[in-house]
Amino acid sequence: MTTDAGTLRGTGPVGAVKARESLGGRLAAAASGGLVRVFLIVVGLFWLVPTIGLLLSSLRSPEDMNASGWWKVFSQPSQLTFHSYRTLLENSDITSSLWNTVLITVPATVLVVVIGALAGYAFAWMEFPGRDWWFLGVVSLLVVPVQVALIPIAELFGRIGLFGTIFGVILFHVGYGLPFAVFLLRNFFAEIPRELLEAARLDGAGELRLFARVVMPLGGPAIASLGIFQFLWVWNDMLVALVFTKSSTQPITVALQTQVRQFGNNIDVLAPGAFISMVIPLAVFFAFQRQFVSGVMAGAVK
Repeated sequence: MTTDAGTLRGTGPVGAVKARESLGGRLAAAASGGLVRVFLIVVGLFWLVPTIGLLLSSLRSPEDMNASGWWKVFSQPSQLTFHSYRTLLENSDITSSLWNTVLITVPATVLVVVIGALAGYAFAWMEFPGRDWWFLGVVSLLVVPVQVALIPIAELFGRIGLFGTIFGVILFHVGYGLPFAVFLLRNFFAEIPRELLEAARLDGAGELRLFARVVMPLGGPAIASLGIFQFLWVWNDMLVALVFTKSSTQPITVALQTQVRQFGNNIDVLAPGAFISMVIPLAVFFAFQRQFVSGVMAGAVK
């Protein structure tokens, strides 16, 4: 009985495969080690530096900000003050624009979620003539850039008296948010087991009751993800607001840009205004991050 010497020495094909596997295993083990975790934590802290700097800048007086950088507060914590936030609250342009942002963002988010959910359910489970062609038409709108429609819709809104109004901005955001909403929710609702819907219909549930009692609870993660996406998009938007609003209806993004253009050195208003504009969408995201992750991962694992 003979034995291959190359196999015994581990230099044959099988030995080479095992060597490569063990090398990959060693690399995978090293990648999951403590050193990589420390590196990822350092990267995360590095990305947080601008946010921390903005927060500390908003808590310093204009004189201190002109004299030194924000990191000076670590050696002189007495520089921290809420004077800039008091100045911000006394600035009617910033406070009114912050309220305008809420008036634009909340209705635009709610309308997109509600209409998108209804349309997504219809495209997923209701039979009507040309359903697939209508859905393809909705999906094709995803490739239309927002810049293409700015001037035509601005002219249309001017003729019907909606230009410069909050309602006009809401309509624009709803119109451009619906294609993605319908596409996302239709694909999610289509994964619901048909047997579950048929059982509800046998129990006497109509379409609206079926949608409210069965589909909406099951679609909670996807709806939460859509709501977060839409909220962040509308809240941080400046292009649409810059075109369709005027001084009395402008949101916080346009108001801060106007403050920079007009004054340039009023950092005591810009720093706290920018931080508030940033921290509100962050708070919304972290409040619903569990639902967001569930919605993103929905359908990835059967």
